[in-house]
Amino acid sequence: MKSAGRPSGRRVWLAPAYVLHQYAYRDTSRIVEVFTGEHGRLTLFARGANGPKSALKGVLRPFQRLLVSWSGTSEACQLVTAETDGMMTDLKPERLMSGFYLNELLLKLTERRDPHPEIFSSYAACVQALCEGEVEEPTLRRFEKRLLNELGYGLELSQTGDGLPVEEDKYYRFALQSGPQLCVAEAPGAVYGRSLTDLQAESFGDARSLRDAKRVLRAAIDACLDGRALKSREVMLALRHREPQRQEHS
Repeated sequence: MKSAGRPSGRRVWLAPAYVLHQYAYRDTSRIVEVFTGEHGRLTLFARGANGPKSALKGVLRPFQRLLVSWSGTSEACQLVTAETDGMMTDLKPERLMSGFYLNELLLKLTERRDPHPEIFSSYAACVQALCEGEVEEPTLRRFEKRLLNELGYGLELSQTGDGLPVEEDKYYRFALQSGPQLCVAEAPGAVYGRSLTDLQAESFGDARSLRDAKRVLRAAIDACLDGRALKSREVMLALRHREPQRQEHS
């Protein structure tokens, strides 16, 4: 029996993975972007996956932990098998955009074939939490912070660029390269010191901590994206703008 996730020549067997994105290719096949812990992000060619008798029908679902096997060493390897790993998961419709946001972050901020086992574990935990009904905002903020840390963009939250400790009752501007800088409460982009210590501890005790955490993490992620837009973020904003219009006409 082959060992899970171990290569055998040009083939890898039963590696834990998640589908990040897929699209149809020709009549019955698909191109599938998957994220694995041991092998990083991969592009797999799923021959005949859309065919009426394909064993892959209904298996290649987003947000479902899978065991996938593939062969080849090129940029797009051949998917051999895929099966559900553990229980079936179900992300509720109102949380799908959060899930697509996570997937887009991985697609745009990770490199192909660059293993990140810790990011894989954080992603799996975040998807599970969203499926189990945990509060979305803290769950997403924790994943964003851990993702940045594992990619080498760890946030300095406990001391200023001058080496002074962050004080909970003061206000700071935050920049990815220089960290917190002391400022007045009225300064543009000012965040509360307590919010920074809460983010460091991944503990969000109140609405201000969550609001400031979102602001800090968004600025850091935008710097890493280097001008590339997130489609999932644009869709979420459009949906929020449309919601008041629906209420006005109801």
